[in-house]
Amino acid sequence: MDSWDEIRTAYHVARMGTVSGAADALGVHHATVIRHIDALEQRLGAKLFQRHARGYTSTEAGDDLLRVAQATDDQLSQLVNRIKGRGADVAGELVVTSVESMAPQLVPVLGAFQDAHPDVTLKYLTGSRLFRLEYGEAHVAIRAGNPPDQPDNVVQPFFQIAFSLYATRAYADKHGLPKSYADLKEHVFVSFDDPGFRAPFSRWLRAHVPDERITFTSGDMRVLEAAVESGIGIGFFPMYAASRQPELIQVLEPEDSWTVPTWLVTHVDLHRTAKVQALLTHLKAQARNWKDA
Repeated sequence: MDSWDEIRTAYHVARMGTVSGAADALGVHHATVIRHIDALEQRLGAKLFQRHARGYTSTEAGDDLLRVAQATDDQLSQLVNRIKGRGADVAGELVVTSVESMAPQLVPVLGAFQDAHPDVTLKYLTGSRLFRLEYGEAHVAIRAGNPPDQPDNVVQPFFQIAFSLYATRAYADKHGLPKSYADLKEHVFVSFDDPGFRAPFSRWLRAHVPDERITFTSGDMRVLEAAVESGIGIGFFPMYAASRQPELIQVLEPEDSWTVPTWLVTHVDLHRTAKVQALLTHLKAQARNWKDA
């Protein structure tokens, strides 16, 4: 079975008889309980509960599964009692995830955190897949864009990523640079291949630059940054990243509307653990430094 969390949820629903009772016992949102039960029944291809006005009653298939779940839960409870108290330490594995383009900004910060907490083993996950906190794939996620709205997550503002338009010195020597919005149609640009991409700076570019002047596209921000660095065209770059590239020239004064908010996201079940709280405190302190800079 792929997920003990789902089986454990089913066990508590059977024990309590209601979704709300199981949610209280597990310390999770009732939507998580329903989602776990639905996913488990779909995976098994069998109904584990009969739903009725007073709650949930396990079926024969449910009884078979839940006998095993109870024995396993008892064993895990014994294990928890043996290691109780260790969660108060800032130690063990700590998994952080973000989009890969944020890595240059975050890696030094994570390294400083590890220097301060040498008993922590950091695992930093990036990639196009959204790592799921509710399944324990990460302790802390740093998301960009609209605030995440999953019911079991604790979401806090982190920092604003300021973007601006950049070109290389080589591009400027060859083509010059636009001095106003009217000049944009005389230049070539790199941008996301999806015209409907929701990033505010991408929407701005599509609104102000003719389609035929967007001559290089990709779905990967890293590729677009590399295209700008290669002199292929003008494009948006995070200002913190551009500051490390001496060959880049800022083309226009940045607009507030180009800024992308980021969020610190944790699962409610792990939010209060010592190591997660220590990392959140560290990240927020660094974000204040970035703002001041």
